[in-house]
This record gives sequence, structure tokens and C-alpha cells, in this order.
Amino acid sequence: MGPVRVTAIASLTPLEELEADPFLVDSRSQYAMCARWAAERGYVVARELLVCGLRADHCVLWDGVRPGVDLFVAPSRRVLDSALSSADEFTAECARRGVRIETVGSAEPLYDSRMKALVHRRLSMPTAGYDGR
Repeated sequence: MGPVRVTAIASLTPLEELEADPFLVDSRSQYAMCARWAAERGYVVARELLVCGLRADHCVLWDGVRPGVDLFVAPSRRVLDSALSSADEFTAECARRGVRIETVGSAEPLYDSRMKALVHRRLSMPTAGYDGR
């Protein structure tokens, strides 16, 4: 049956929200948190979704998802609340389809002005080839 496949869910939050909520803007850190969580369990991140206000039944969530093999993970409940139109409806849809939903539950990184500047630069210059390093 192969390894458990993970779909990591991150919140698509506008760059304008960087000062107010840097973690929700920093999808790279959200994905990294999910990837560490998956690796610690021997799971494989098969998909990364970057979404905002998506319906629980939207086809992009469920494309190729297999009950008992796949699971969804998000860094936290508040990321789910931002990424989906209703985290509660999504949780219910997961239960109905027999697919697990997990949250990492680790502390979010603390952002100083340098970290915010790196996030801003990476997101404001994506076509210039800058990768955030």
C-alpha cells in the first residue's frame, strides 16, 4: 500500500497583511511546518495547496485523494480558517469521505523586522528569480 500521502494546506493571504499577520502571509513557513510534521511520521507530502476561502467540497481539494491512504495537514486551525470557507465543514467532509485531517500544532515562528523583510522581498519579486535566500 505505500506511504501515507499528505496534502499540505497553506493560507493564501495578501502581502498587505504582512505586518498584521506575517505567518499567514508566509506560505513557505507554513509548508515547511507541514513537511517537518510529515517527515517525523514517515509520511510523504504529495501536494501543496495555497488557497483562500475555498469551499469544503471544491474539486481541487479532493482530486486524487484516497480514503485511508491520504490525509490533509495544516499548520494550525487558524490557517484552516483562513484557507477554507469553513474549517468545520471541511472537517465534516473529511470524516464523510474517510480522510484524516490533522493540524501540526507547533508554535508559529516569531517574526522580527528582518524576517518580515525577507518574506516581503520573496513575495514581491517572484518573477525576478529571487527565491528568498
